[in-house]
Amino acid sequence: MSRIAELLGCRYPVIQGAMGVICNPEMVAAVSEAGGFGVLGSAFQEDAEELRRQIKAVRALTDKPFGANLTVLNPHCTEMAEVMMDMGLKAVTTSAGNPGPLIELLKPQGVKVLHVCPSVDKAVKAQAVGVDAVIAEGAESGGIQGVEAVGTLVLVPAVCDAVEVPVVAAGGVADSRGFRAALALGAQGVQVGTRFIASTECIAHQSYKAMICDSSETDTFLVRRTEKILVRVLPTPLAMEVRRDPNRGEAIRRQDIGRAWIQGNLEVYTLAAGQDVGLVHEVKPVARIIEEMVAASAV
Repeated sequence: MSRIAELLGCRYPVIQGAMGVICNPEMVAAVSEAGGFGVLGSAFQEDAEELRRQIKAVRALTDKPFGANLTVLNPHCTEMAEVMMDMGLKAVTTSAGNPGPLIELLKPQGVKVLHVCPSVDKAVKAQAVGVDAVIAEGAESGGIQGVEAVGTLVLVPAVCDAVEVPVVAAGGVADSRGFRAALALGAQGVQVGTRFIASTECIAHQSYKAMICDSSETDTFLVRRTEKILVRVLPTPLAMEVRRDPNRGEAIRRQDIGRAWIQGNLEVYTLAAGQDVGLVHEVKPVARIIEEMVAASAV
């Protein structure tokens, strides 16, 4: 069994990435029911009780293991962590910052921590502060990135060489070829985001899913949200504006993400997606996505 699958208690080492406000309980539960590891998102949440309600909703749909993501940049991150511990989650992913303080809070309660790392240096530092695994996320991935992103093909084996904890590959994994390639590079599992947006269980608006299915591998691009943060997005008119004028990106209100991602108002927020949109051509049930991804692979 994969070290990651053993660590998380799931059948397959396929972790669903945390994707803003569209990690709805139905999709998270579907991932876990299909043998993967579903993950709730808390990056845009301000109400820790809403996270508690979502955890209860997932548990009403599955008895399989699942977790949640803690985004260090969220000022309510500690409150979210306390809810996760109180609700008995056994594993979480952390991202966008130093996981050290969270590890000091979570590890004494027996919670496993997997930290998202965009570089070898960050992975080594994460291991030093006690993470149980690192998620090596390459430049192909959608969503938040730093200014010095490295491609998955280079990043994953470099991180595997540098750390002793298990490594998860993220960025550009959308099918069985990406899954097998990740294992060949030395990873013990994969984290998948964009492919799960185009699933029947995800609450992302149909226009979001359609744009993913209709886009090519060259359509996404990086836009600047702050001096240190870039985001890989789909080419909506708003994204094109932000590309031309970085100051436009800083004016986008984070509280409008749901209006765009769930309600389909593409004038108020950009749509995150990875370069693997070029490999996604239809909306499928989560179970089918995972079944096809791990087919004919030794896991």
